[in-house]
Amino acid sequence: MRRVTVNQSASFAVSGFEVDGVEEAVDMQQTGARFWHILHKGRSYSVELIRRNAEDKTMTLRVNNQVYTVSVKDKMDQLLEQMGLGAAGAGKLKNLKAPMPGLVLDIRVEPGATVAKGDPLIVLEAMKMENVLKAEGEGVVKTIEVKKSQNVEKGLVMITFE
Repeated sequence: MRRVTVNQSASFAVSGFEVDGVEEAVDMQQTGARFWHILHKGRSYSVELIRRNAEDKTMTLRVNNQVYTVSVKDKMDQLLEQMGLGAAGAGKLKNLKAPMPGLVLDIRVEPGATVAKGDPLIVLEAMKMENVLKAEGEGVVKTIEVKKSQNVEKGLVMITFE
């Protein structure tokens, strides 16, 4: 299942030709290296791939002379986003969220600290194991939303970045 967002507004869950759980009948023919002809619900669409960015998983498409920017996120991208890590390879941090319920054992950074990918941020005890949560990219710590010895739930924002 992929999450497709068009022009940063309309968002759909897509699997094959199923959109938001509804099977869609689509006839699609590739007519060139970057061109397709699509028939859907009796309507004809000419599609041209203008640009594809594999790093941020976006495409710019021209559909019947209208230009759309489409973002496609698979399950892993969606999970990383839920954890506050953003798209893989994005490089800049957003928020660090608790990946699981647990107890904060140690906080290894302070507000204002500059962190690089791989730097330890928080030590979280979960299921009697210590988990060192590391930076997935570069950033500057804006706020620390948790305290040492605090219990946290999955998804709780623990650190925000500028």
